[in-house]
Amino acid sequence: MQTERDNDLGAVTADLAAHIRTRLPHSIASVLEGIMSSAVDTVPGAECGGITIISKGHDVSSTAATHPTAALVDSLQSQFGQGPCVDAALQSDTVRADDLSSDSRWPAFTAAVLAQSPVRASLSFRLYTDREAAGALNLYSETPGAFGAGAEEIGLIHATHAAVTLYAARRNSEFDSALASRDVIGQAKGMIMERYDLDAVQAFDLLKRLSQDANTRLADVARKLVLREHPPAGSPKH
Repeated sequence: MQTERDNDLGAVTADLAAHIRTRLPHSIASVLEGIMSSAVDTVPGAECGGITIISKGHDVSSTAATHPTAALVDSLQSQFGQGPCVDAALQSDTVRADDLSSDSRWPAFTAAVLAQSPVRASLSFRLYTDREAAGALNLYSETPGAFGAGAEEIGLIHATHAAVTLYAARRNSEFDSALASRDVIGQAKGMIMERYDLDAVQAFDLLKRLSQDANTRLADVARKLVLREHPPAGSPKH
């Protein structure tokens, strides 16, 4: 038997799914902003929030912040390289800080947050972690102990939708990159065929040999050949 709580969670999930279906083709940023807005509206205790992306060089950036306070807290985590969103993205699935004034896990970050913002509680969810980057969805409140029963459950629904959105965006980016690589390899192959009177197979074999000899990706070798023959406007042609 479904409870009222189950129905509420189902409604939140359905609304987010509809939001993604209608807006994903237009703007990844707008989808993430909508997810964060919904999270702040529906997660008990949440007052603002944002999404944090950590690069493999451990640079921390913030996106889809619902309020300048959320962006500030994220920037402090970037500055000190520590905080709940950093731990959520890199170490734990969910990180909860009920009262930052008495939390000793991130001393430099906590001291700065207490001095520079009204935030006193946070709830962070891992979105993804891989070799290139990691991400977390973060919710903040000015009230210690604000995140009561149900906050993690509803927050996790939003984190799941945000993770799916970011995954789709990254896959699209990888696909676009693969198409660009294929195009530049085709250009380089055509130039080699014309210049050295080779067929397509021979030209591609030559490109592969150049790539192996230089210990460089095939697409990068092809790009250098194309740029050498067709440099950008204003660049000297060697």
